[in-house]
Amino acid sequence: MIDRTFEEYKALLDEHILDFIPDIDQKSITLYDSMKYSILAGGKRIRPVLLLAACEFCGGKAEEALPYACAMEYIHTYSLIHDDLPCMDDDELRRGQPTNHVIYGDAVATLAGDGLQAAAYEAMQRDMLLYFDNFDALKSRVRAAYEIVKGAGVTGMVAGQIADVEAENKRCSKELLDYIHITKTADMIISAVRAGARLGSCSEQELENLTVYAENLGLAFQVCDDILDVEGDEELLGKEVGHDEANSKATYPALYGLDESKRKLRELTDAAKDALAEYYDNAELFVELAEMLATRVS
Repeated sequence: MIDRTFEEYKALLDEHILDFIPDIDQKSITLYDSMKYSILAGGKRIRPVLLLAACEFCGGKAEEALPYACAMEYIHTYSLIHDDLPCMDDDELRRGQPTNHVIYGDAVATLAGDGLQAAAYEAMQRDMLLYFDNFDALKSRVRAAYEIVKGAGVTGMVAGQIADVEAENKRCSKELLDYIHITKTADMIISAVRAGARLGSCSEQELENLTVYAENLGLAFQVCDDILDVEGDEELLGKEVGHDEANSKATYPALYGLDESKRKLRELTDAAKDALAEYYDNAELFVELAEMLATRVS
C-alpha cells in the first residue's frame, strides 16, 4: 500500500543515495569526488522513486528496496555522464551545473561512469548476501536485479543509445524511432517499476498492469523530452535546448512535427493512467506522476 508522496520517496532516496557506494581508497579519491559530483547534482529521481513506490504498491517496504533504488540511480547517472562526453552528445550543462567532464576532464568522467555502474551491481549483490537463509526474499532480489541489469544492458538502454548515435544525420523510420525511444529511455523506467514490483512480491496481474503503465510512461517521458528540446526553457530544464536539431537527432518532433508529438504525448499519458485505473487510490502516485511529466509541455 502506497502511503507516501513522490517527494517523500525522493527524500528517503536522497538521504541514502551515497550509502551504497563502496569505500574508495584515498589514492583514488578523485574517482569518488567525480562520482559524488554527478550523483548529488540533483535530478528528478523518477526511476528510483518508481522502484520504491512499486515495491510498496505490491506490499513490500521501501526501506528494504533502497539498495536497488540507489543502484538504479547510479546506473542512470553513469549513463548521463557518458552521454554528455564530447564523443557522444558533447553537452556542457546537466541539471543546471557543468557536466562532469567539464569539471574533471574526459578521462575521469569516463571512469566515474564506469565506477557508478560497478557500484550499482555491487550494491545489489551485497544486499543479496544478507538473504541466503530466506529463499523467497533472495529470489525476489535476484529477479529485481535481473530486471535492472536487463533494462540497462545491450538489449535495453545501451542498444537504444547505439541506435540513436547511428541514426544521426540520417532519415529515420517510425519503427526505428520507436525502437530508439523504447530501448534508450522506456526500458529503464520499465525495469525500475518491474524491479520494485518483484521486491514487493507482486502478483502476476500487478506485474502485468505495472508493466503496461511503465511502457507508456517511459515512451511519454521521451516524447516530452523531445518536445522540450524544441520549445523548453533552458533555465528551467537545467540543460541546453535545441541540441537535438543541431545534432540531427531522431526525435518525434523531427519526424511528426510538434502538434502530432503533443497529441502522442497525451495519448501515451492517458494509456499509462488507464493501466492502473482499477487500483484507484493505491495508484494515485503513479497517475499523478504521469500527469506531472506530461504537463511540462504547455
